[in-house]
Amino acid sequence: RFQPAAGLMERIQAIAQNVSDIAMKVDQILRNSLLNGKVVEGRRDQCEVPRDPKYPDCAGKVEWMRARWTSDPCYAFFGVDGTECSFLIYLSEVEWFCPPLPWRNRTAALPSPPPPPRVQAAFQSDLARLLELIGTGKESLSFMKKRIRHLAQQWLRAARRLEHKLKDQQRDQKHILIHIGFLTEESGDVFSPRVLKGGPLGEMVQWADILAALFLLGHSLRVTVSLKELQSHLGVPPGRGNCPLTSPLPFDLIYTDYHGLQQMKQHMGLSFKKYRCRVRVIDTFGTEPAYNHEEYATLRGYRTNWGYWNLQPTQFMTMFPHTPDNSFMGFVSEELNKTERQLIKSSKVSSMAVVYGKEASIWKGKEKFLAILNKYMEIHGTVYYETQRPPEVPAFVKNHGLLPQHEFQQLLRKAKV
Repeated sequence: RFQPAAGLMERIQAIAQNVSDIAMKVDQILRNSLLNGKVVEGRRDQCEVPRDPKYPDCAGKVEWMRARWTSDPCYAFFGVDGTECSFLIYLSEVEWFCPPLPWRNRTAALPSPPPPPRVQAAFQSDLARLLELIGTGKESLSFMKKRIRHLAQQWLRAARRLEHKLKDQQRDQKHILIHIGFLTEESGDVFSPRVLKGGPLGEMVQWADILAALFLLGHSLRVTVSLKELQSHLGVPPGRGNCPLTSPLPFDLIYTDYHGLQQMKQHMGLSFKKYRCRVRVIDTFGTEPAYNHEEYATLRGYRTNWGYWNLQPTQFMTMFPHTPDNSFMGFVSEELNKTERQLIKSSKVSSMAVVYGKEASIWKGKEKFLAILNKYMEIHGTVYYETQRPPEVPAFVKNHGLLPQHEFQQLLRKAKV
């Protein structure tokens, strides 16, 4: 009767022994874990700046971090907390000025998979999609969309002609960011409020044409006119822009202007230098090498608000072919058929001139010259003013005030000069 009870006792003793073994193992694991934690903590508190000839800037960068790590929230975002080790972790893993710390758990980088095959660009014909991409909310954007709509049929004919000319030629579709910096609030957006008051429209004409051309050629576009959108598309870390981008730039090309260039440099940190070859700067009047080369421009007194970017001169794209150093972007002009050309020729007024000067200040000091011209020709102008005709515009000038683009073109077509 007592035999089963004896067997049970043996089993209970075996279980107790197993529990005891497990407890000892757990205790050992915890002791090792705490010990390792203390070692790591000790390492974290006792980091020394490595002296490695491959990283000559490391010590200087650590010194800079000691003094200024609180100057931008992006450093804290990447784990910088004021300790020497956090500086070295950041400078070796986010930036690349210091060697990797040997005690950091860094998994071996896996070989990156081959890039997927590029999508082939195909000509597009639905301009409504482009107008949607451009967005709303600014007079400048409305003007650009109006221009695209006005020339829509000519754009589509031109695209069909080019498609026929290229036949089945393969073209990679590019991912292109178009950041129109002068329309951002941060740059003052001086153009939008003046679009309907005779303000300068040349830049907007060119941007509208660039957008239409890139879209019809079949590229994938993103359009931004705000700093917030720019940061979002670039993948900028939170903060003031001192930290580099941590993921690859998702764009093959970036079309922007000088305002956009400044904003990108400010918010991309070190990555701006890395990716600057992808930038194309729409530069109305061009930038010659003497102004573009920072050291030379500074030495020779050529420093301006617009130069010294050290880009390749061909990255600047001009509205007019001012200099062979830059690339000529240009803009489109309307195509007229034979009947339209004959009509314009027949409606020319031989003694009529139009002076292009939208603001009164442009006319200042020109009266003597205009008076000579007025002996032979009737002079017309399109100066915008609110109430009283500005005194800078001579009384003999027939001023039409602000004209819609179509009416202004009609006026130009009539004129001899």
